Amino acid sequence: MSNSGPIGSDWDARALRSAIDSAGVALWTWIVENDEFVMDARGFELWDLPLANGLTFEHLSAQVHPADRDRVRAAFVATRVVEGQFEIDFRILTSTSDVRWISARGLGGNRDAAAREMTGIFLDVTGRKQAEEGHELLAGEMSHRVKNLLALASGLTTITSRTTETKEEMAKQLTQRLTALGRAHDLVRPLPNGQGSAALLGDLFSVLLAPYDDLSAFAGRIRVAVPRMGIGEKAATSLALVIHELATNSLKYGALSAEQGLLDISGSTVEEDVEILWSEQGCEDVPKNSPEGYGSKLLQRTVGGHLGGSIVYDRTAGGIMVTLRMRVSDLAH
Repeated sequence: MSNSGPIGSDWDARALRSAIDSAGVALWTWIVENDEFVMDARGFELWDLPLANGLTFEHLSAQVHPADRDRVRAAFVATRVVEGQFEIDFRILTSTSDVRWISARGLGGNRDAAAREMTGIFLDVTGRKQAEEGHELLAGEMSHRVKNLLALASGLTTITSRTTETKEEMAKQLTQRLTALGRAHDLVRPLPNGQGSAALLGDLFSVLLAPYDDLSAFAGRIRVAVPRMGIGEKAATSLALVIHELATNSLKYGALSAEQGLLDISGSTVEEDVEILWSEQGCEDVPKNSPEGYGSKLLQRTVGGHLGGSIVYDRTAGGIMVTLRMRVSDLAH
């Protein structure tokens, strides 16, 4: 005795529609001869278009991100003569100018010579693409930090060799500096919840810059004079990353790389903002900051995004001036 469920075209259609809806899939058909493009309701929702008849492929392609438009058109046109499955991911712009990632998958060729129809599905893959971009960004940042740490170790070794006379003394001072660098590096990472918040702005600079000075952060070649103000845990992590990046650049080819170089950090409050001037002198050959470099992008993203401020570079006689401007209210968080 059979215990199978109901079968038939109506049941198959309902089951198929239910599965499609559950998967968030949109169905489409492109009639090549008259350029007509037919989609189900999910397709119009995915493309952020009102339900309407008379949709064409040319009309739909206008929604594609300009950077991807030619690539998408070429891929769809190629399906006219290339038989078999195809898949392409691309970006579209919604009515609110938001970017959405779409994956188009279909079957090309001339199976139906009379109608010349091509069928396929659309999938919203925005979440996956954002995760991939996040992973690529993290990988790039990790690679950048590893390279910086190697450059820091080399730079600290050079600094220490200038001020010591014996290998024992050099080993001792270098170990102290590398240990201090390790403590400073901890400030670049977020603290877990419940483990306290950051301290004063001046303390943040002093801890992070201590490994690079001959004596301490408030003596020798590094001078710090900033307003007395508290920094919130979230802002401290971002600001620590900025200080760490600027110090790394200075040690590689700025004031801290030159024997007579001087790093002066001063600050003041301007209305509702705090302005920090990072001034390096004695480094005539410092290269111009490249906006395309990963470190520059990291600084711009951190200051402009996480801290809601701005960062400006200016060449000076024998050095460079970096101006950081951030809202006091944002630094408190």
